[in-house]
Amino acid sequence: MRKFYILYTTLLAIYGLLIAWYLLYTPSSLPPDSIGGPSDPATFMNSYQMEQSVSYSRIRNMMFFIGGPLEWGFYLLILGSGLASVYQRWVGKVKGSFFQVVLFVFILTLTTSLLHFPQDYFTFQLRHEYGMTNEPFASWGLDKLKAFALSVIMSSPIIWLLYWLIRKSPRRWWLWCWTASIPIALFFMYIQPVVLDPVFNKFSPLKDQQLKEEILFLADRANVPVEQVYEVDMSKKTNALNAYVNGIGNNTRIVLWDTTLDKLEKDEILFIMAHEIGHYVLNHMIWLFVGTVFMILAALFVIFYLLEWTVRRFGQAWGIPRVGDISSLPIILLLISVLSFLSMPVQNAVSRQYERAADIYAMEMMQDSDAAVRTFQRLAVEGKSEVNPPPLVKYFLYGHPTLHERILFVKDYGQAK
Repeated sequence: MRKFYILYTTLLAIYGLLIAWYLLYTPSSLPPDSIGGPSDPATFMNSYQMEQSVSYSRIRNMMFFIGGPLEWGFYLLILGSGLASVYQRWVGKVKGSFFQVVLFVFILTLTTSLLHFPQDYFTFQLRHEYGMTNEPFASWGLDKLKAFALSVIMSSPIIWLLYWLIRKSPRRWWLWCWTASIPIALFFMYIQPVVLDPVFNKFSPLKDQQLKEEILFLADRANVPVEQVYEVDMSKKTNALNAYVNGIGNNTRIVLWDTTLDKLEKDEILFIMAHEIGHYVLNHMIWLFVGTVFMILAALFVIFYLLEWTVRRFGQAWGIPRVGDISSLPIILLLISVLSFLSMPVQNAVSRQYERAADIYAMEMMQDSDAAVRTFQRLAVEGKSEVNPPPLVKYFLYGHPTLHERILFVKDYGQAK
């Protein structure tokens, strides 16, 4: 395995150099006919802001493209070093299969969290360096601990069910897992606004009553079943802007970050809310859920075959004799990570279509292209975002059209109207 790790590290270094070269030298300048127009950063950013957005975006993009292969290396290290097998022997001393799974998940999550910590801490410091957050280390660390606890608590029953199905139905477990994933996903969508999100932030009714009434008026026009608008104290953690509609059924919520309330004008906020309402009215959440369900089916089918092959090929060397042993979990997580990374261009392409449709809906509802243009310009400034990123970045990272595309679209759409 030592030769394999040397080879993997060498390939990772070469890959990193190629990505760095691509990000540094691929032109991201605007088309000539856009120079001096509303999508040109020079018209709404000063030179320092433009420099910051380019450098911050490049570093973030580099970390994304390196992060996936680095994570795969962590899982391969856990497997190749025999740690997965050692962890299984440890948890085997505990009575009860469920508690064995909980303990294994706890140890494995702790291991991967420690391996990821340098990268996570670098990101934390990077956001401070570029003025994207003023969050103290203690608050950031507490959120990490909360996320760790929630991950173990929520994933342990699901992983226990997964391995129970693998042992009970070795050839069809992937199909049964897919069937079970549907109600599980719906359950988490339902509880997220009222159970999960409040673990990390404080949500309260929107204090600006006039703005609240105008947002609820938009929601009423669109038949969105909400009676309250919430603001969340994200300024403690970020200086970026956001707003969203989430949840299902009677847990549907309209939420604005307090940074959005502080930094945008009312007409800009209303445009954002019209966009988010558009997602709800156009059933994007439903279609995304349906698409995700079938992507899970395809992923489980692929994982089924690759897991079988991997255990046959490497199981003896890694101390994993059977697929149904909990020590095979790092293999499953590795496969999920690889498939998720490779599928991102497809997921983002679909998401960009939905985002364009929501922009059209917002334009039809608000009839204010000037507010739309200013909104996207503010998003670029406050998020230190590249207006026209390189193609590879767009395909892998952008679930929205680029800000250059969005600004030009709403400007042209408004003029056509």
